[in-house]
Amino acid sequence: MTSVIASAAQAAHSIAASLLAHAQIKPGDSIPKTEIKEDAPDKADPLVLTGKNVLIGVPGAFTTPCNAHIPAFIESYEKFKEKGVNAIYIFGVNDAFVTKYVNSIVIVWAKSYCDSPADRAWKEKLAPNGTTIHFIADDKASFVSSVGLAFDASGLLGGIRSKRFAIVTEGDKVVSVAVEEAPPNVTVTSAKSVLASL
Repeated sequence: MTSVIASAAQAAHSIAASLLAHAQIKPGDSIPKTEIKEDAPDKADPLVLTGKNVLIGVPGAFTTPCNAHIPAFIESYEKFKEKGVNAIYIFGVNDAFVTKYVNSIVIVWAKSYCDSPADRAWKEKLAPNGTTIHFIADDKASFVSSVGLAFDASGLLGGIRSKRFAIVTEGDKVVSVAVEEAPPNVTVTSAKSVLASL
């Protein structure tokens, strides 16, 4: 039994190490070709970046810092458009049920067992009137790992998560990268800071 547990722990460590091994993306690099999940947990589509884009990474949907970080992007969306931004993408290492898609079974369960159920996914909670900002479920941390912006949050969030980052691209070419020193911080990745950098 001990050898099985040790083997499983070693395999988990190897997977985590490989996810964290990529060098951090920098200006001039290209965003790696990747598939993303936005509209459904079982449907992945290629990430196609045209024009100027803002890619925001957050450690966890529904966490207090992330709930405070993203609304300013939603509220300032028209200001981003005025600066020539074609699209804004929010990347979280969560599944699509958390970021966008909540089915009726989850809602019924939540209403049955929770005093104040969150019957909406994170996007709908942050933008109840809708938004054209893309909320991306990076459920295996594949995107954030490929750009070198994953970190091990096992102690607090249960596994690999995204660093808090803001990437500006022109097409798939990286123009700028800002990464917070600590995941709870929202300074260089705030909507105000990103707008000022455009």
